[in-house]
Amino acid sequence: MKYDKKPVKKRYKPVKKETTRGNPAAKPLSAENELIRLNKYIANAGICSRREADVLIETGVIKVNGKVVQDLGTKVSPSDKVQYDGQTLHTEKKYYVLLNKPKDYITTTDDPFERRTVMFLVRNACKERIYPVGRLDKNTTGLLLLTNDGELAKKLTHPKHKITKIYHVTLDKNLAKTDMVKIANGINLEDGFVKVDEIAWVKDAANKKEVGVEIHSGKNRIIRRIFESVGYKVVKLDRVIFAGLTKKDLPRGKWRFLTDNELSFLKMK
Repeated sequence: MKYDKKPVKKRYKPVKKETTRGNPAAKPLSAENELIRLNKYIANAGICSRREADVLIETGVIKVNGKVVQDLGTKVSPSDKVQYDGQTLHTEKKYYVLLNKPKDYITTTDDPFERRTVMFLVRNACKERIYPVGRLDKNTTGLLLLTNDGELAKKLTHPKHKITKIYHVTLDKNLAKTDMVKIANGINLEDGFVKVDEIAWVKDAANKKEVGVEIHSGKNRIIRRIFESVGYKVVKLDRVIFAGLTKKDLPRGKWRFLTDNELSFLKMK
């Protein structure tokens, strides 16, 4: 998708050292060439990110071979029994599924009201439990990544990484230049100040109701609220780019696995 001349392009301006403590005797005895860090093992099980796994270890809720382990330097092998909250963890093969979400599906793994969820659309992707990275509201279409890689999911949703999203927005009326400038300069919403990275009319569109917006904020309904604040209603909202991934050759309602190149690109962010 191409956009007209860009009135504004401006970016936001926007380790912890490991300590060891606990019970050294709890470290499992395994062949050194098979060992991986305990926090990585937990993250690979799809529980959380490595940083969050460190917190679980330090708080004493992780057991290895029946013993509580609080040493962040602990390493384990595939044959060791790792437990969290009484449940034995298993490392899973990682899956990365890119979905072109259609309208009228909610972004959740389960819904008590039995509404249609995105999980139905990817039900045949793999046997492992995958979950959405971020969310799109029911009426928003476009790119949604699902995975069981907790560490990558955390990285792609944390504000400090400034992951870019680009939306194709269709409004109820033509967007005036003065209002575009207001949005470009930043808008005060009820939950704080927000500024888009870039905004422009869609090139070759029939009217000025169609707008392209680049943003890295992950606040709830942020695009809709920005336009509502200056007197416009969003009629259609489609996420066309997420973290550098595009919808090319991916029809609405369909999914595909990420390529190795795409995955490498995401992990470098």
